[in-house]
Amino acid sequence: MSMTKANVGFIGLGLMGQGMAANILKKGWPLSVMAHRNRAPVEALVAAGAKEARTPRQMAEQCDIVVLCVTGSPEVISVVEGADGIAAAGKRITIVDCSTSDPSVTTKLATDLARKGITLIDAPLSRTPADAAAGTLDVMVGGAEDDVRRVWPVLECFAGRIVHTGPTGTGHTMKLLNNFLSMGYAALYSEALMLGRKAGLTPEIFDSVVRGGRMDCPFYQTFFRWVLERDPNAHKFAIRNGFKDMSYLAAFANAAGAANPIGAAVRNSFAQAVGAGRGEDYVPMLSDFIAAANGVK
Repeated sequence: MSMTKANVGFIGLGLMGQGMAANILKKGWPLSVMAHRNRAPVEALVAAGAKEARTPRQMAEQCDIVVLCVTGSPEVISVVEGADGIAAAGKRITIVDCSTSDPSVTTKLATDLARKGITLIDAPLSRTPADAAAGTLDVMVGGAEDDVRRVWPVLECFAGRIVHTGPTGTGHTMKLLNNFLSMGYAALYSEALMLGRKAGLTPEIFDSVVRGGRMDCPFYQTFFRWVLERDPNAHKFAIRNGFKDMSYLAAFANAAGAANPIGAAVRNSFAQAVGAGRGEDYVPMLSDFIAAANGVK
């Protein structure tokens, strides 16, 4: 019954976006996509039945719901408010921002867009590109009850678990807290491994104590797939993105007037790696950077 299904647009066919868009299409929604740097995912989706839009504005003209899966707030702003942006179409439309954006920017943008009859919902993601392809992502969604209900069937195409967190902006805040936990673990594991090495404790010994114990978790296991097996695809999330998210969290803490000493420490671990030119490395590779910075192999 694709007759009753809204036209969906998708902007941001990166590591996560490709799998998400493929699932929307597979589940029978009419889909428009747009190329950024990489044409390969666009061509694959068009071959599977998607339409290609040239600009966000053109996509908005053709669609009822537009899903964004871009890097962060600056990219969201340019796609929405640029000269050829979504808002330029002058049409009532729902935007679903699946990026990890700055919550203060999200809430302001939502207010500005509401005046133009455009609804902004934040629906950031947790889990991995493999989950995006399998349609089993975790989604945290912020927005008014009715708006969230309207986009829920689209989210279900790529999500295994959806949590309505509250009004617009709360999804992005929850996502930053979720990433604070995971990036915090990455920084902790990296420092602990380095100190262990100083004492002659190998990663194998370290792992044999932690794995299966109370501090084991799925994030630990993907991190250690790199540490032990050198699987570069264990967790395809760039250190620079971890740094960006921790910087957004710092901005949130500053705006809230809250002390966040642990957040600052985690951000600084990532800042040092990015400053040393390791931003494109994936998060588990932070362990190598922290080791090298302390003279450990």
